Amino acid sequence: MNTQLRKDADAIIAASLKAVLPDEAVGRALAGYAPRGGKTLLVAAGKAAWQMASAAVKVLGKVDGGVVVTKYDHVKGEIPGVDCYEAGHPVPDENSFSATQKALDLVTGLSEQDTVLFLLSGGGSALFEKPLIPGEELQDITNQLLASGADIVEMNTLRKRLSGVKGGRFALACAPAKVFSIVLSDIIGDPLDMIASGPAYPDSSTCEEALAIVEKYGLKLSAEAMNLLAQETPKSLDNVETQITGSVRELCAAAAKECEALGYTPVTLTDCLTCEAREAGSFLANILRSHAGQGKLAYIAGGETVVHLTGKGLGGRNQELALAAAPHIAGLDAAVFSVGSDGTDGPTDAAGGYVDGGTASALKDAGLDVFHVLQENDAYHALQKVDGLLITGPTGTNVNDVAVGLIQ
Repeated sequence: MNTQLRKDADAIIAASLKAVLPDEAVGRALAGYAPRGGKTLLVAAGKAAWQMASAAVKVLGKVDGGVVVTKYDHVKGEIPGVDCYEAGHPVPDENSFSATQKALDLVTGLSEQDTVLFLLSGGGSALFEKPLIPGEELQDITNQLLASGADIVEMNTLRKRLSGVKGGRFALACAPAKVFSIVLSDIIGDPLDMIASGPAYPDSSTCEEALAIVEKYGLKLSAEAMNLLAQETPKSLDNVETQITGSVRELCAAAAKECEALGYTPVTLTDCLTCEAREAGSFLANILRSHAGQGKLAYIAGGETVVHLTGKGLGGRNQELALAAAPHIAGLDAAVFSVGSDGTDGPTDAAGGYVDGGTASALKDAGLDVFHVLQENDAYHALQKVDGLLITGPTGTNVNDVAVGLIQ
């Protein structure tokens, strides 16, 4: 392993993540907030929910009650006046359902003078859920979507129609109270109706689009679920004010700034990356091969790739991206790494993966063939054997992924 490249990669990751932590962003969003005379209640949902809620309570001093729903192992302590719950992601579980019901109970019976501070981040689609079909079927549909390679917009188009809180329905439950929504964006282009399936934003998708997604991926749904897909979602809400804070664009900009500080000439290829993870990895690696020997360069791509499951191994999209790059940079003084800003990548404890010019031969020495590992979707165990896992722990934010290619 190239120790200098790995050291640079770790520095770039740390600087990038620090720039998109929600504390400062939530504080900025609340700078102009003024209580309306009634109660101020807090509901936070998503992978960054605890961090956002903690920051909000520090800014406001206190709230009159609150509920946080976040991923397992993401609660970092008590927040005054707020009950914190952990639940399933990326597949909702019974804890998702019960915690969401606590939030609905909290906002029931409010007046026009009351305000619900709604803090939303990626992962909310699984964590914040009141299913209109049996929970087991919702879990099955989620698993079908994850395995199909459907993108996040397609997944949320379906999920919001099977839910009692998505697609603007949570805002309706808060009425006539005002909903002040602060959103940490995890979807490219920041479509507010799609981030965590838009619990407090009118839905722009249509029944026809939802039914087309079912047909496109050959999904198996019950008659009850198909009937729900044919029922239109709220198209207007008059009790919501929304502010977006944080995005993949900021993540890429921070990565570029740190690359420059380390002596690389940064080139941001895109902050809208959407394709198969292994294709993104080979493409980024081939860019490095094309420009090898032309100076100290850094190529940056932000967004969210997808993985089409062909095997039964362990891994995530960032690990697959990195591993797919390894054969194409073999022997070069170069590295490719990719990391999820939330600190998790697939159902693993890793945030992503790192490879350099020596990784391919190290894998071969370990008896592993990159092509077969990718076919089995087992990037985690392969990278683990060559010290290629990136482990940050939960970061408290969630604004997509960033992949970087470095040439020394």
